[in-house]
Parts: sequence; C-alpha cells; structure tokens
Amino acid sequence: MKRNATAVWLGTGKEGHGHLTTQSTTLNQTQYSYNSRFADGVGTNPEELIAAAHAGCYTMKLTFMLSAEGFTAEELTTKCDITLDNGVITLSELNVTAKVPGITAEKFGEIAETAKSECLISKLYNCEKKLTATLA
Repeated sequence: MKRNATAVWLGTGKEGHGHLTTQSTTLNQTQYSYNSRFADGVGTNPEELIAAAHAGCYTMKLTFMLSAEGFTAEELTTKCDITLDNGVITLSELNVTAKVPGITAEKFGEIAETAKSECLISKLYNCEKKLTATLA
C-alpha cells in the first residue's frame, strides 16, 4: 500500500506560501505558509499534520487492542501536541480520554501504553513520546 501527498511552494521561505493536497483530496490545495507554521497565520502546517497523524494512528491502534481484549470503547478522544524546539521535533504528547465499559483503570493504562509503543506513527517518530490515559 502506498499513500501520497503533494506540497507546492511559491516564493521565498518567509514571504512565500504553498498548498498541500492529499491523495484522498481531504486536503485539497490547503494553504500553508511561514505564518501558519511559526505564527498565528491562517492555514495548516507540517507539525499540525504530524499531530493529526499520531492522534489518528494511536486511537485506531488502541481501538483494535481494546477489541482484542474483549472491550469496546464507547468513545476515544485523543489530542496530540507536537513540540518543535530549535528546529527539532522533540516530543509527541498523546492525551487520550476514553469511555470503555467494564475495564479497570489499570487494564486500560496497560493497553493504552502498549498501543503507544505499537502504533505505526509512534514507531516512525524519532522523538520522545509521552502518554496520559484517562478513563471518563
């Protein structure tokens, strides 16, 4: 399986702008720029997309792992914060809140930690990864 995205950039790094399009066209010429990456400009940025990828991959892995243990989540909500420090991504921090009937906090924490280690995006990132897992 292969997936792809295309970035187009026009102009200089600081004054220029670009757009991103994904294979599915979920992102379709979605604007990004220096200001959307390093200030409060309108548009997306690579770090935001990295956070979305990690949150999405982790949540799906957690769902599969819970199911394998006989649990069905009513809802999993995962927020991912990416820390960019001096031009290096140093941390991907996952914070998941879950409604899972019949599971203990200890069992949920165990499965949540394993999912963090085994999700494909966690394996891809070369940075510290932290997790806070909470049952609602």
